[in-house]
Amino acid sequence: MPRILFVCMGNICRSPAAEGVFRHLLRQEAPEWLERIEIDSAGTHGYHTGRPPDPRMVAAALARGIDLSGLRARLVQAEDFATFTHILVMDQANLAHLQAIQPQGATAIPELLLAPLIDGRPREVPDPYYGGAQGFDRVLDLLEEGCRRLVMRLRDYSPQT
Repeated sequence: MPRILFVCMGNICRSPAAEGVFRHLLRQEAPEWLERIEIDSAGTHGYHTGRPPDPRMVAAALARGIDLSGLRARLVQAEDFATFTHILVMDQANLAHLQAIQPQGATAIPELLLAPLIDGRPREVPDPYYGGAQGFDRVLDLLEEGCRRLVMRLRDYSPQT
């Protein structure tokens, strides 16, 4: 069974939005998977642990029919490297952070969510925290594209357990 963890810095903008976008896409494109796939998000820094997603991201996602209101920020744990099969990171800085704390023998290897994207498009999901409303919409556009590609990748996933 695939277990997906989305990761950004504070777990209040990009990674909870990715979690919400991915769930939303599964409801639309593969509802039978919702029962079989574990989905979560976390941050590399504990600045916002226990807090809901940024209200601007909640509003931008809700405008697309994606509800983030039940999510709460949490910090990445060492166990996450064994619990999850896929750890998808929003940017290079947080990827480097995860690689530095990755336990030896980890089963999940962190990778950029947008790494499979080609055609000269961004390979990172930019942090919209200090920008305007258009930044949140841009992030959601990128997350939708990355999550669609993830769904395509998982169509061929066959777990060993």
